[in-house]
Amino acid sequence: MPRRRVVFGPAEGTGGVAAGLCFVRAALAAWRLPGAGRFDGDAVLVAAELLANAAVHAGGARRLILERRPRTLLIEVADDSPRRPETRLPHRPDIAGGHGLHIVDVLSEHWGVTPCPDGKTVWAELRLPGPAP
Repeated sequence: MPRRRVVFGPAEGTGGVAAGLCFVRAALAAWRLPGAGRFDGDAVLVAAELLANAAVHAGGARRLILERRPRTLLIEVADDSPRRPETRLPHRPDIAGGHGLHIVDVLSEHWGVTPCPDGKTVWAELRLPGPAP
C-alpha cells in the first residue's frame, strides 16, 4: 500500500477545528480503509483533541497533515507556539477538562511533540485496522 499524505491549512480558532474535522472525515472516507468503523471514530477524536489544543493554547492550528502509512495513520497538527502540551498526571476522570492528551495517549500507538523554528508539531500515530502483521 503506498503512502498517502494530505495537508490542510485550517482557519484560526474553533472554526479551524470544525473545518479540520471535516477534512479528516473526508480523507478517511476517500481511503476506504477495510474495517474502518471504529478506527475512523478514534482517528477523528484524536484529531479533534490535537486541533482543540492548538485552538485553545496556541491561537489555532497552522497545518494539519494526515499520512496513511502501510500499518499506521499519522496525524500531525502544527501551531505557532513553542510551548509543549502538558499532560495532567495522574489522570483525573472525576474532574472536568484536561482529558485531551490522555485520550490521545490511550487511542494512539505513539504520540509526541516535535519542536520547529516557528512553533511545534504535535503528532499521534494510530494503528490501521486489519489483521496484525
